[in-house]
Amino acid sequence: MPVAPAGTGDSRSHLAGVVMVAFAAVAFSGKAIIVKLAFRYGVDALTLLALRMLFSAPLFFALAWWVGREERVPLVAADRRAIFFLGMLGYYLASYFDFLGLQYITAALERLVLFLYPTFVMLLAAAIFKRPITRRDVIALALSYVGIVFVFLNDLATQPGNVVLGSAWVMLSALCYAGYLLGSGRLVERVGSLRFACYAGIVSCVGVLAHFLVVAGPALLFSQPAPVYWLALLMAAVSTVMPIVLTSEGIRRIGASQASVIGALGPIATIFLGFVFLGEAITAVQVFGAALVLAGVLIMTMRKAAR
Repeated sequence: MPVAPAGTGDSRSHLAGVVMVAFAAVAFSGKAIIVKLAFRYGVDALTLLALRMLFSAPLFFALAWWVGREERVPLVAADRRAIFFLGMLGYYLASYFDFLGLQYITAALERLVLFLYPTFVMLLAAAIFKRPITRRDVIALALSYVGIVFVFLNDLATQPGNVVLGSAWVMLSALCYAGYLLGSGRLVERVGSLRFACYAGIVSCVGVLAHFLVVAGPALLFSQPAPVYWLALLMAAVSTVMPIVLTSEGIRRIGASQASVIGALGPIATIFLGFVFLGEAITAVQVFGAALVLAGVLIMTMRKAAR
């Protein structure tokens, strides 16, 4: 029986990790495309989000059971409270604000604004934990926000709708997600990243569905055009649960630093997916602004990973 050369298994595992993270980044970015397609059928943001969570909940429960088969660290009361708060912040509020924003702006601008979340993590850490901001951080911030200004002004001049309001909602979404990431570090170390993500996802499903039932009632949930249900199911499976699994497994194989770099594929993929499926124009100003945003975020995340 032939023996594989030394290192072959590691190289295959690394390649598999790269593919997983890349696919997850593209799948996550596809969420904005699916949302914009669903809006064409007249569904509102809260109803679409409720359908996404309704279809995601069984997948989250099944995944939580699967990752919990082995012996795990038991959750104490403080863990449960933190999971509840972070699940509401990171998957409920962040998702809701993001869906609201997508009613007004292009998928490309949404993804770039959302991609600013590492800058919010850094600023929140500096404000709350007094972590120093270096000259390199300032350069990264400047590149990121100058890039967003370019794309924002381009969309303001060329796109219909309330671009200011939509961008504000998505920026609020990015801020919520940054708070979720900042607060989840200890829990991820204790209970595992995938297990924590499943529990937070389940909490968010309950929160979103409760919000919907209070505001709209159950009838609206079952009176949508058939394509809305198919798009919501696709979003739940391909742009919600599956990327969480692939990202977690990919990071285990290649590390967070390489995963953060590969994650930059997301905004790029959104620009091209928006062009193909939504007819969104790709302009030189948009590409230049996107390049500045990606450069700034990569400078920041690569420095963080190197610490």
